[in-house]
Amino acid sequence: MSISATEVKELRDQTGAGIMDCKQALKDTDGDIEEAMDLLRKRGLEEAQAKGRVAAEGTIGSYVHFNNNIGVIVEVNSETDFVAKNEAFQDFATEVAMQIAAQAPSYVSREEVPEEKLAAEKEIIAEQMSGELEGKPEHVQEQIMEGKLEKQFFQKQVLLDQPYIDDADKTIADLLDETIAEFDENIEIRRFERYEVGEGIDVEKEDFAAEVVEEIG
Repeated sequence: MSISATEVKELRDQTGAGIMDCKQALKDTDGDIEEAMDLLRKRGLEEAQAKGRVAAEGTIGSYVHFNNNIGVIVEVNSETDFVAKNEAFQDFATEVAMQIAAQAPSYVSREEVPEEKLAAEKEIIAEQMSGELEGKPEHVQEQIMEGKLEKQFFQKQVLLDQPYIDDADKTIADLLDETIAEFDENIEIRRFERYEVGEGIDVEKEDFAAEVVEEIG
């Protein structure tokens, strides 16, 4: 089918991909912009992975919440210093830091989750759903458990699985894939630290009512 220059420009504006790549993606998807965007993301990711280059450059993204009680630093790696200094790449790192500040994940990816932690979460879910699972075939029980594990654990505790705070229809993994496709090289969210004022400090709670009673008594 014939692909117009306007369609190519629209896809290029939305993805940052090359003109010929956009044109080919539109041809391969019969002119469907959304499908072409997905195809470009997949191709960009596959091409970057196929090159096998190490992402050893990068930047430190940061974000401090407006009332100064939450702060985040995150390391995002790229293959080249040229990409690391790119404004769009820097913006991506900042977006990731804001996501971490807002959603407080514990891990970057599923691979980081310890087996014992995962086993403990499965036990908790099994206890919570004991009545619902009773009498159902084993494969159905497994499907229900996996669904709950996705929603109650992975989408809350794993950064790459979390819905993006600016667009709930995509995950941080999707946002990462888009960035990989845009720059055509490996990009990795390597690690992060999130700080919240007062976190981990044991504060003795005062019972003012009990103090008044004690003084009066």
